[in-house]
Parts: sequence; C-alpha cells; structure tokens
Amino acid sequence: MSLSKVSTEEARRLLLAGQGLAQARWSLEGILDQLGFVQLDSINAVARAQELTLHARLPNYRHESLFELLPKRRAFEHWTHDASMLPAASWPYWSERFRQRGERILRSNWWRERMGSKFEQMRSHVLQRLEQEGPLQSKDFASEHKSAGGWWNWKPEKAALEYLWLSGQISIVKRRNFQKYYDLSSRFLGEPAAHAPQDWIDWACRGALERLGVATPGEIAAYWALVSSAEARDWCRGQLQVRDNAGRAAVAVPDWRERAASVKVPRKVRLLAPFDPIVRDRARALRLFDFDYRFEAFVPAAQRTHGYYTLPILDGAELVGRVTPKRQGKELSVLSVHWEKPPGTARLRRYGEALERLASFLSLSTTHSSVESID
Repeated sequence: MSLSKVSTEEARRLLLAGQGLAQARWSLEGILDQLGFVQLDSINAVARAQELTLHARLPNYRHESLFELLPKRRAFEHWTHDASMLPAASWPYWSERFRQRGERILRSNWWRERMGSKFEQMRSHVLQRLEQEGPLQSKDFASEHKSAGGWWNWKPEKAALEYLWLSGQISIVKRRNFQKYYDLSSRFLGEPAAHAPQDWIDWACRGALERLGVATPGEIAAYWALVSSAEARDWCRGQLQVRDNAGRAAVAVPDWRERAASVKVPRKVRLLAPFDPIVRDRARALRLFDFDYRFEAFVPAAQRTHGYYTLPILDGAELVGRVTPKRQGKELSVLSVHWEKPPGTARLRRYGEALERLASFLSLSTTHSSVESID
C-alpha cells in the first residue's frame, strides 16, 4: 500500500504551528510548554538567543523575564541538544539524562583531570555548603587551584558544581545578569524519580512529533537529544506512516491533514534568533522553506557571506531573507539585509515594523537605514 505524502506547504504549516508561530496570543509559560524548551545562548550581539526566540512569539514579552520562572519553580535549566530552559512538567522525564550524564562524566579522563584527585571530598564539600548556605554561585567557592586561564581550565569546585548539576543533584535556581545560582535539587523541584524506559521514550518521541507534525525517526531523536535513533525508530513503528515532502519514510500526527488545513499563519514579519526552532535544523529549513541558513558568528570575518549575527526574516509562512542588526549606542542599526528575492512595498513595510518592535523591546530607536532594501 502506498503511503500518503505530506506536501511541502502542509509540512511547513504543521511545523510553524508546532513551534508557536501560527497563534497570535501566548503566555510566557504557555509558549515554553508549546515549544518544549527554549535554547539558551550567551552571545549578546543584539539580544541573547532566548530573548529573540520569545520576542518573535510574544509581542509583550519583557526582557529577561524567562528567568523569572526559575525561582517560581515553573521551569528548569538543563541540556537538550544544547543548554536550554524547560517547563517544570518535563523534570520527571529528565532523570534518565541525569543518570547518563553522571555516568559519562565519571568515566571521562577529561573530567577527572578537572575534578582533581580528591573529587569525592570536593563533591561532599560543595553539597554541604549548598545545603547550609545555598543558593550560591561558582565564585562563592574559593580555591587553591591555580588556573592557567582559558574557558575549560576550571577549578575543582567549578568542576564539582558542573558534575552535580549535569547529574541532577543540584539545580540552577535563579540567574542575575545571566549569572547562575545553584541549590540542591531536593529543595527546587525534588529528586528526579526514574521512569520505566518505555514511559520516557514514549513521552520524548510523542512530544517531539507533536511539535514537528511530520518527522523521520532521526528528527524525532534529535528534538530533545534524549532518546537514541534506534529507540526513535522502534517507537515510530507504531505511528502513522507517511512520506515527507522529500519522499522519505516518516511518521505524522494522526490528524495531520486537518491540522495543516486549519493553520492560519499571521501575515507579519518576525525576526528569528539564529537558534530558533524553525532554522536550528538547517537541512529541514532548506527542505521546507528553500532557505539555506548558516550561523556565521564562528566563521572568520573575511569568509562570512551575510554577517556575524544574522537573523532570518520570517514573513507569514515564508523565510524571505536575513538581516544583521547591531546595537550602536541608543540605536538599532542594520549592517546588512539580504532578500531571497526583491521585496515589495508591503513586505518592506512589515519588515520595518518588525525592526521597530525589536528596537522597542531593546529600548532603542532605529536608524533610517534600518528599513532600506539592501540586496
């Protein structure tokens, strides 16, 4: 029996809806639940990636308010494919991640070198101080360790903190100026309870498919980076089999036709973060939107095509270009904007409105050149 094929337009609409871009109104907690996680990043060329991701979906989002969810115990920080903020409801399913990361660290010579020969004593010392004094920052732990400097030359106390956090024994309970404060997980969201493998695998795969609409097993596994490709393939055998827009074997949500037909994407321009869920999977962005996006912050300046920190331009259901804005004093200026095809007057107007919204969010004004068409 031949499998139904999900068209490019249908797959695109399913993805936009699953990633919170087809509904006009969300609360902060609502959009975090819908996305499943928001990737965190420290680069602050315009605004940090998590701020841009939320600003694109929440017109009234307040700067840095994502981190207000931590002390309210409505979210937690940990790793998906990268450092992320997740809704508190996901906490019980992260026990397997904690177990895996903890075991991997203890087998690692790299980690052992940084934790030092008295690791067990250091781990107990850090836990005891947090129990008595927490929440604390890394800098609150003095050290006799003399570092040669550099990103990975951690003092043993810092290595112990990272191990305890990655293994789920402590949590990041608040941030101030993007700086982390740690405390015992038992005082935060509780000790993570283990689930049977079939439960957390089903939760992870089902949640990924709900947010993607149609996906291959590899894409499902990559969504949280919580299950293996083999586990995702086994799970997919019990789901609705389809062909994706590239003709590959895939699975889809049971009502994919009805969902795709009902999606109404607002005709407005959103400026997306470089790590926005729509473009994080570069191959999917190319397949669904015919948009070849590359993050060039780590590319030597002379080899960049578009810019250091370039934001994809989403107009309705289309990725139509990319812009490189920059904060300059009290203004938001544009270093470059590149369109996939020449924009019309209406698109330029929507683009200008998006720049104004971003500038307002950052408490900046825009320069005149911000709305010019640069090819």
